[in-house]
Amino acid sequence: MSTSLLIQYMVIGLIVVVSALYAFRKLAPLLTNRWLASASIHFSQPNHAAWLRALGSRLQPKQATGSCSDGCSTCAACGPKPPASAKSDTVPLEFRPYKR
Repeated sequence: MSTSLLIQYMVIGLIVVVSALYAFRKLAPLLTNRWLASASIHFSQPNHAAWLRALGSRLQPKQATGSCSDGCSTCAACGPKPPASAKSDTVPLEFRPYKR
């Protein structure tokens, strides 16, 4: 395997891993916040090295501020909103059986 092909595979693998983590963070914010909080607590212990404590403080998830972008799901108001262009004169689709 050539060096350029190995570098190409490594870059593609890194892109796939980063995009999967981003999608997982968007689709499961509560779970990822719990994981980040537990990793932050583990790394922030006083018997760890300074760089691990710094990593632990950076991994600490943001506190919920009550806005709809937090993903806290406590008020149930963050659900999908109807489109602004929805008019009352729209007619729903009606499917009819095919007749010969």
